[in-house]
Amino acid sequence: MFKKVLIANRGEIAVRILRACGERGLRTVAVYSEADRTALHVRYADEAYCIGPAPVQESYLRIDRIIDVAKKTGADAIHPGYGFLAENAEFAHACEEAGITFIGPSPEAIRAMGDKVHARQIMQAAGVPVIPGTEVDVRDDEAIAAAERLGYPVLIKAAAGGGGKGMRLVHRPEDLPHALAAARREAKSAFGDDRVYLEKVIENARHVEIQILADSYGNIIHLGERECSIQRRHQKLIEEAPSTAVDENLRQQMGEAAIRAAQAVNYTNAGTVEFLLAADGSFYFLEMNTRLQVEHPVTEMVTGVDIVKEQLAIAAGRRLRWRQEDIHLKGWAIECRITAEDPFNNFMPTGGTVTYLKEPTGPGVRVESSLYEGMEVSLHYDPMVAKLVVWGETRAEAILRMRRALQEYRIGGIRTIIPFHIQVMNSTQFILGSLDTRFVERFTFASPEETDHRRIAAIAAALLAREREREAVVHLDAEQPTRSAWKWAVRREGWW
Repeated sequence: MFKKVLIANRGEIAVRILRACGERGLRTVAVYSEADRTALHVRYADEAYCIGPAPVQESYLRIDRIIDVAKKTGADAIHPGYGFLAENAEFAHACEEAGITFIGPSPEAIRAMGDKVHARQIMQAAGVPVIPGTEVDVRDDEAIAAAERLGYPVLIKAAAGGGGKGMRLVHRPEDLPHALAAARREAKSAFGDDRVYLEKVIENARHVEIQILADSYGNIIHLGERECSIQRRHQKLIEEAPSTAVDENLRQQMGEAAIRAAQAVNYTNAGTVEFLLAADGSFYFLEMNTRLQVEHPVTEMVTGVDIVKEQLAIAAGRRLRWRQEDIHLKGWAIECRITAEDPFNNFMPTGGTVTYLKEPTGPGVRVESSLYEGMEVSLHYDPMVAKLVVWGETRAEAILRMRRALQEYRIGGIRTIIPFHIQVMNSTQFILGSLDTRFVERFTFASPEETDHRRIAAIAAALLAREREREAVVHLDAEQPTRSAWKWAVRREGWW
């Protein structure tokens, strides 16, 4: 095993990796921007070094500075987390050149799966089903002809993309030229590559992904699926494992397809193969994320496998200690991404100082967070500040536990997405598991005025009931205590 690991990331994922390293007895090195000088991951690490100003191009994306810190501190491995340089083949290659282990796949595997058009070709050759679409970068005139052949709606996707960048959904021919131009601009800005291609839109589809682990000895297993259909602008908001749409037979089919995808690029370490699952049970390759996923905790909760620790072991040259027959899904897990966004204002990112923090606890509750009281939440970076994960023996229990945990969660000083998550957990559609990638578009989210009016009315009624209880002379029966329904309603909603 390594002696010292540098974490080339920030926020809650840096803290997650630091904890896994601590449990392995490894010393750790954090890097940070000037804006993150007082961040939680800086406090947790054994050593911490500033690598530049707040903009990511001058700090967290500076390969040379990160490698330099690793050399100076004697770090023999680097974990990239997710985002930033996690899927950057040049960074993985630079680690190899410096004699430092990159905790992830090879540069060749990252490069093969990073080009979405090339990845589609590899998957077709490996017998993995892909969505009908164009195979190479298309000019505008070619795109128009291809869209007519595929049939509207179509999805424009960046060839070098991921995370929803450079994607545009087009319903009408007259909108295609403008959408192509916008997608190219966004792709160029995000990835330095403006190539795009088209895919047919699979209507009412779910976004279901398969977690895989692969060692350098040719052993590959999958850890089941995750349901990631609740998204906004192609950014996931809520994930769960397993999926209500996947039975054992379909799980085996998708798992085998994911393993074939990994074998096709000689993949090692942890990775995720993402699929679109159609209503008829057919599924299609979307992309392979050659890194740790944000939503990995739900898989850990239902399998008992610590994916980050397995990443460390695989990178250190160890064989997988799990066989496919060892993997059994137990119970149900749900994750809500806690972001510093205002759901009442079109999910606009918010910043500020955390003035109060009370994180939920109790059986089956897991919080991965970068927050602490007095912390300044910056607008320089991704708005996700924490993840709330719960486990239950059944999906119903997991939903009830998530409701309770969300109602306990208190973050003062900044606006968060928590009110949105509470409303989703209470929605009939979610409870029934009737999900697809357009769930959020169709979801009726209560306005702040409606929420405020309900809150004010309930609190007023509860206060009135309390005053009446005080004024009345009541002889309580031990078996039938007096209770105010309004009081309990207010407490249940977390308003008092």
